[in-house]
Amino acid sequence: MAGTQDMPTAVVVVDPDGVVSCWSEEGRQLLGWTARDTVGRPVADLLVDPPPPGFPEGYGSDPDTTGFVPLRHRDGSTVDAVVTAHPLTGPEGAFGHVVTFQRWGRRPVIADLAFEQCPFALGVYDPELRFLWINASSGRVIAHSEEQVLGKKYREVLPEFDRSLFPERDDKPYTDKLSEVARTGRPARLITVFHPRGSDYANAWATSIWPVRDADGQVRAVANWGFDMSAEYWARQRLLLLNRAGSGIGRTLDVVGTARELADTPVPGFVDLVCVDLFDEVLRGEEPPSVAAFASAETIELSRAARHGADEGEGAAGPGSGPPARVAHPPASVAARCMVTGRSTVELAAEPGEGGEWAFGPGLAADPAHWPAGNPVIDASLAAQGLTGRITVPLRGGALLGVVTFSRSARPEAFTADDLILAEELAAKAAVAIDNARRYSRERTTALTLQRSLLPQGLPNQEAVEVASRYLPGGTGTEVGGDWFDVIPLSGARVALVVGDVVGHGLHASASMGRLRTAVRTLADVDLPPDELLTHLDDLVLHLAADLRADRHFQPTGETGATCLYAVYDPVSRRLTVASAGHPLPLVVAPDGTGIPVPAHPGPPLGIGGLPFEATELEVPEGSLLALYTDGLLESRERDVDRRTAELRHALNHAATSLDALCDAVIDAMLPDRRTDDAALLLARTHALARHHVADWDVEPDPEQVPRARKFAVDQVDAWGLEEAAFVTELVVSELVTNAIRYGRPPIRLRLIRDTSLICEVSDASSTAPHLRRARAFDEGGRGLLLVAQLTQGWGTRQTPEGKTIWCAQSLPERGRP
Repeated sequence: MAGTQDMPTAVVVVDPDGVVSCWSEEGRQLLGWTARDTVGRPVADLLVDPPPPGFPEGYGSDPDTTGFVPLRHRDGSTVDAVVTAHPLTGPEGAFGHVVTFQRWGRRPVIADLAFEQCPFALGVYDPELRFLWINASSGRVIAHSEEQVLGKKYREVLPEFDRSLFPERDDKPYTDKLSEVARTGRPARLITVFHPRGSDYANAWATSIWPVRDADGQVRAVANWGFDMSAEYWARQRLLLLNRAGSGIGRTLDVVGTARELADTPVPGFVDLVCVDLFDEVLRGEEPPSVAAFASAETIELSRAARHGADEGEGAAGPGSGPPARVAHPPASVAARCMVTGRSTVELAAEPGEGGEWAFGPGLAADPAHWPAGNPVIDASLAAQGLTGRITVPLRGGALLGVVTFSRSARPEAFTADDLILAEELAAKAAVAIDNARRYSRERTTALTLQRSLLPQGLPNQEAVEVASRYLPGGTGTEVGGDWFDVIPLSGARVALVVGDVVGHGLHASASMGRLRTAVRTLADVDLPPDELLTHLDDLVLHLAADLRADRHFQPTGETGATCLYAVYDPVSRRLTVASAGHPLPLVVAPDGTGIPVPAHPGPPLGIGGLPFEATELEVPEGSLLALYTDGLLESRERDVDRRTAELRHALNHAATSLDALCDAVIDAMLPDRRTDDAALLLARTHALARHHVADWDVEPDPEQVPRARKFAVDQVDAWGLEEAAFVTELVVSELVTNAIRYGRPPIRLRLIRDTSLICEVSDASSTAPHLRRARAFDEGGRGLLLVAQLTQGWGTRQTPEGKTIWCAQSLPERGRP
């Protein structure tokens, strides 16, 4: 075997009593004992364990077996050796043995040198973790020589390895891992992070631990090796931090929330303190100022949107923790220079070393080419602030948004050029998210302003119902939707209640909502029945969708996803007429709290086309509560629509003092804190017009009945105490009844209604509607409707199932109203 000559074979002569009588030089080389130390001593003193049976007589004499004996080295370590005993014989028989010892494995000396000079740290320990051997690299790592540690226990030499460096991970101490391998015989591989002796900087080592077995498979020792992989380890930690930032920054479309996410992510794994300062315009969703606008300012005013320190718990500045604090950066400050130049700056606190040079820890890259120009900046004043280093990075999205600082105080490691790259990556990721949140905030504010401007600013005065309403946009992080409602006074003291929803969010939904609300008001002025109104509205949506086809380079606004509910309440008959285009039906609650079913079937959503809409009519008691709402009020992932509708019905029975208070109670009960959709609620309490405030009379289709109709009207107006309105009433009744007799068809009916205004209605069975026209000088007719229009505050025609009704209204003073 090559190299065998380098391996010493010790020769020992043992007398019949087991006492050493001769000791060779190779014995000293193998075990460290000299002849003076061994001659005259029992050979058993050289053994670690009690001598095996038959030792040395015949031990190893069988050529098919290998005698294995652990020997005691002079330094206390154990040397595993192959033993062979040869008897010494003379004329009088055996008088002793020649015993040879050779290190087990017959490893050449050059192999010892290879292990000793290995750049990896190597060590061998007995099962009790006493040092048996270490190489020079291991000695440099633990700051001990081999002579200093041999025979000592691992825990005595390296007590810092007897505790976990990462208790939050439930990691076992490294010493326990060594003991586990010695006990179980199962090897282990792990990454060990520790501070070398004499250094405060954490190093990462890849280590392997394995059992060392003898020929019988018994664990006789445990060995380990390791190499410094700090660069790879910290690079991996940076990648993990960036990965965490990818999922942790930009989760919400909120500027301050995103700033707080940036502040929370790198603490404490990367730095000990993060401060995020933003321009006030960014917080308001506006365009940030240009660099030229603040470059010449005496100070740059920003707001501290987030601050998170390792010793402070969660970030202090964020949603729910008060407004961001004002921060001023002088022109000469590092933060101001970074914002003006757009370049990051690394500041390091250092002490002058021997010869006047600056002394840095091993964390500082030795190659200055790794650093961008002007970095790092040595600033001894950082120590007075309790900092060991600081990185200042401008936040740039589409424009300059502010500045962020990453500071170290508790850890002594100096920032490296790779740390600067990591800080800039974090800032760039956050800047994009903050800019997106700013743009979203601006668009949301614009859409919400448009939405609110298109909704009723105040509900109109009318006596048919008492109304209250609420509109709540979706929570932060959701775009404004297209929910809307309206209250429209109609002729005959009636009122229309409308609620609708445009599917989608943003400016397009708000614009679509405005178009639909305007269309409904226009169609309501024509006084169409609810089902016919929805049919015309459906046609309008189809035309709008056709006008905005994608091939015309306009983006469709989504009206085809709209729904609408149109209900008309008549306080004279106390009847409610309802028609729905894909919208939830209203809830009707009687004065005693019982629900009144609405036997209607919602039609298709608007924009489908070709399908009919049905109107349902029901009588409701005076004082009934009508609840019209959009589906955002029922939104829930945990409960179905029927369950939520039952909850809404229960909430409507709240003993509120007013409809406004009831609206608030319903909103509190139905809407969660975090909403993903907008919601509209319209509550109406029905009134009934007293019978003595309504007077009607059947008119025979004879011109001679016109004077009687005039007298009937004047007498009724006088009976109501409205003598000042008698003259105009007499004129308009005369004109309307004359027209009905002349151009209409029987039956003809005259009705007077005393409400907030004095209403005169003439109905007949003809569906032909009159038109206002200008009569020439010599025309005999054509002046009647013009006269009515001039003498009253409003007039119109509405179609009825029996024909048509022509009406006009005169305003009444407060004392004349019921």
